[in-house]
Amino acid sequence: MISIQRRSGSSLRWNVVCFSAAILGAFLSSATLLALSGGDAVKAFSALFTGAFGSQNALFGSLAKATPLLLVGLGTVIAFRAKIWNIGQEGQVLAGAMMAYWASLMVGSLPYWLALSVIALAGLSGGGILGLLAGYLKTRFHTNEVISTVMLNYIVIFFLAYLLDGGPWMETGVTVAYHQSPPVNPALEWPELFARGAGKLHIGFLFALAASAFCAILIDRTSLGYDIRAFGSNPTALRFRGTNVRRLLLVVMLLSGALAGLAGAGELFGTSHRLRAETLLGIGSSGIVVAMVGGLRPSGVMLAALFFGALKSGAIYMRLQSGTPAGLVSAMEGLVLLFFLCAAVATKFQIVRSNVHA
Repeated sequence: MISIQRRSGSSLRWNVVCFSAAILGAFLSSATLLALSGGDAVKAFSALFTGAFGSQNALFGSLAKATPLLLVGLGTVIAFRAKIWNIGQEGQVLAGAMMAYWASLMVGSLPYWLALSVIALAGLSGGGILGLLAGYLKTRFHTNEVISTVMLNYIVIFFLAYLLDGGPWMETGVTVAYHQSPPVNPALEWPELFARGAGKLHIGFLFALAASAFCAILIDRTSLGYDIRAFGSNPTALRFRGTNVRRLLLVVMLLSGALAGLAGAGELFGTSHRLRAETLLGIGSSGIVVAMVGGLRPSGVMLAALFFGALKSGAIYMRLQSGTPAGLVSAMEGLVLLFFLCAAVATKFQIVRSNVHA
């Protein structure tokens, strides 16, 4: 007799089986979508791999695409491990970019590295303040953080639209198809790590690696990390332990939003060099997917960010070479998330065969 039972512990072999099945399922489902859209799955996947890893520049491009996803994913890990459902990453990315752009208008006379530090801190503060606001609404008025963070997304998006469409940051004197700001001061662009133009891999990648180490140490090796994990499992017990849970919630939302804000600043000053909503929207939602696929662990988020960064980077070449519809890449991301979430659930159960004697 075969039955399914909840696991009492963890098994590396079973976890590998579940997630390997998830990868295979996502691959086959994506291939099916490609075939239904009239494309050649083999040619499309070959072009995707070439565009993501086929050359040094392609690899750097994948790492550059992975950088903001890694930062947003890490911020999501901090919030979700505490079971604080911060869904405001889209707005926090935009707020970080906006605050960084505003800071850049005032630091042009400072030495380069000091100006860069101010811009990075401004990006952190932009996203952090927005996250802190949602946390304050929850602690003061008991507002559900899902609702507040989603609504704040719209407020920030429309405020940016005002600034760029007839507002003080609108680019004037040229005819453009997008609402955007003038280019940032070239002297304030974030330095690229290798030859200029090599995939636009900038210093923000090092910030993301440092943030990964910071989050790993924070969650697993500090008292604050213990409180974050305890808040996610039993906030009542944590409250009786004497922890100020309101302050903890504010700290979590501040850190989560700050990392998303840094992602926005990095995209603006390291990649696009213009403040434009179209280049920033989607990073926040993709970062949430990265965090979930990464199992809400910093090490897993790094791998997931690289995977989705490669997917986004290689998708451009895949569309050019195979004519794959642009929307199919988003569908592939959704399939990966779906299969990985199913695999995460499957790892908590085991198949047991028992002998039944009459």
